[in-house]
Amino acid sequence: METRKLTSPWTGDIWGGLASMLVALPSSIAFGVTIFSPLGSGYGAQGAIAGILGTTTLGLISSSFGGTNRLITAPCAPAAAVLAAVVIGFSQNGVSAEASILMLVLIALLSGIIQIGFGVVGIGRLIKFIPYPVVSGYLSGVGLTIIVSQLPRVLGAPKSMGLWEVLQHPDNWRWQSIVVGIVVIVSMVLVPRIIRAVPAAIIAMIFGIVVYFSLGFIDPTLWNIHGNPLVVGSLGDSDSNLFEAVIQHLKFLRAWDPALLVQIFLPALTLAVLLSIDTLKTCVVLDALTNTHHDSNQELIGQGLGNIGSALLGGIPGAGQMGATMVNISSGANTSRSGVIEGIFSLTAFLLLATLVAWVPIAALGGILLVIGYRMIDQHSLEFFRSKATRFDFIVIIAVIVVALTVSLIAASGTGILLAIALYLREQTRSTVLRRKIEGGEVFSKVVRHEQELVILTRNGNITVIVELQGSLFFGTANQLYLVLEPEIGPRTYVILNMRRVQSMDLSATHVLEQIKDRLESIGSYLIFTEIPHHLPSGLKMKRYLREVGLVQDTSKALAFRHLDEALEWVETQLLVDSSYVSKDSDPALSLAEFENLLHWKYRALTSLEPIIELRHIPEGENLFNIGEPGDELLFIRRGTVRVEFPIHDKDTWHIGTFGRGDFIGEMGFLDSTRRSAVAIAIIDTECFVLSRIRFNEVSDQFGSDIFEGIANVLAVRLRFMNKELRALRA
Repeated sequence: METRKLTSPWTGDIWGGLASMLVALPSSIAFGVTIFSPLGSGYGAQGAIAGILGTTTLGLISSSFGGTNRLITAPCAPAAAVLAAVVIGFSQNGVSAEASILMLVLIALLSGIIQIGFGVVGIGRLIKFIPYPVVSGYLSGVGLTIIVSQLPRVLGAPKSMGLWEVLQHPDNWRWQSIVVGIVVIVSMVLVPRIIRAVPAAIIAMIFGIVVYFSLGFIDPTLWNIHGNPLVVGSLGDSDSNLFEAVIQHLKFLRAWDPALLVQIFLPALTLAVLLSIDTLKTCVVLDALTNTHHDSNQELIGQGLGNIGSALLGGIPGAGQMGATMVNISSGANTSRSGVIEGIFSLTAFLLLATLVAWVPIAALGGILLVIGYRMIDQHSLEFFRSKATRFDFIVIIAVIVVALTVSLIAASGTGILLAIALYLREQTRSTVLRRKIEGGEVFSKVVRHEQELVILTRNGNITVIVELQGSLFFGTANQLYLVLEPEIGPRTYVILNMRRVQSMDLSATHVLEQIKDRLESIGSYLIFTEIPHHLPSGLKMKRYLREVGLVQDTSKALAFRHLDEALEWVETQLLVDSSYVSKDSDPALSLAEFENLLHWKYRALTSLEPIIELRHIPEGENLFNIGEPGDELLFIRRGTVRVEFPIHDKDTWHIGTFGRGDFIGEMGFLDSTRRSAVAIAIIDTECFVLSRIRFNEVSDQFGSDIFEGIANVLAVRLRFMNKELRALRA
């Protein structure tokens, strides 16, 4: 870290670009040869050029438009595995080499367009959430596919033979290739333990070339490049051959037929998804290491542009490379310029070292890819089988691997998508839609009630239930939802559904709620929705949705309230009306004597203070007091309704309580004479008896204990019910 601070950004980017090129270029050549080799013995060199062009083009374009600092984009193993499988399929179906190359170009081109589409519509944020077992299975499948395809190359068998055929006919093995392959594999494994300054792939390739030429003393035919199947082969004059390769690919595009889209769409989609996942996975690791934050959608657009450019110029597609990116970071790179510089160095290396590339042994490239393929296998996933909780995840991984090996990587991608859906459904169905149920007598609205009212509400609380739902309400949890609500039909008159934690709801869940509503309505009960989310993650406006499907209508016994408190207040009012105990706005104003009786205060506790008590009228909408202002008055509401609330921020407020006829407010200011801590607003025209603490102190010796005792008794009742609510909420 200190070294990076002492160097300029350009210096760090140059060293990072050079080091990452040394890592990316050998692998890119190997990937290119792997893809083109099934076309015939004369196409290995063309594959090497395609790998180099891919490294150059992706470095120049993706790094310029993606914008993620220090990210290196180059041809990668998933692209090689998918495209090699496609080429093998074409060869088996008798497709000509020229037509196969055209199809490869179109697949790479369409995959880049799809990646740009991913970025434009914002899918970049979603691709990262594909379940780990699916990604693990696919990457392991890709790794095993690479091993299966490269082992015959290391054994020196003819390119037309598959692994099983090669294993059955050892007489086709070439001991020279086996020796070179073993040396390269051992170098790939041991070199990083000894030398860290130079990438292991470079040293392993050099060892492979040296061993190959050394074996020429035993078998001089190895020194002949023409018609030699053990080496990449002549690339021709580097300048003219590179230019000709670009022109040839552009000519291929002129022969394309729109009918080919049907054949190439699925491979292109598979490739686009894999390359996007590979890139974003690398970006996530990069963010964690450098304490930065990448733009997933912008990066996908840059990757798509890079793959389009690579396809047009004859290169193979790629993605953000983990290994090359890590080398880029450790070499001091700071910006996205390092990726561009890596592309320039790749082109320069090809122009200067074209002759050496022609002599690279196929077995050396195969040995490098065997190690890369082995490292892609997620060996940690084997531990998932030991735990019963993760055994299904293990089965998912194995299923994707088996399909990749026995059918194709494209089929494995489809299997992975289906299993991802299965994983999601499993997790959703395993989680409960019920957070908790609360009896109506355990939770109350914020309307402050008298003791007689609380007794009535508590006694009749069992006919009300609050059901707090959570998670996704869909066809996978519809039966669970029905089993949660069905027991409440009959015993309950009011079933309140708190929807605050509901994330989504489909027609299956809606049908269940409609069944519950109809059954409740048939026995005269109510289904009440509260705290319906305005905007779900899916974008569904649930309240409008419930109205459109007929669940919430003004004429039915299905109601909707914005807050749970409003629903509880409505239910409490119904219960008090049914018990013939409810005060109405038209009821006469209370006298001081009636307050004593209603609050259960001592006789003459208030009436004896009548000379110092003031009568005050507050019009509807006016404030009785404001937050922060001095206040020492105790206000007894003889008629009307007052709402007490606390401002939070902007126009949001916290509803503390609603007080009506027979209640009192302002007791805290009366007791300690501090500034008001809330706002009190008259909801309707209100009349109050006002007792000032200053005037009360003049007679407190004679009547003070009765007033304080009365206030304490009322506050104790409120506190007891508040404690009861807290216990219910913690259950």
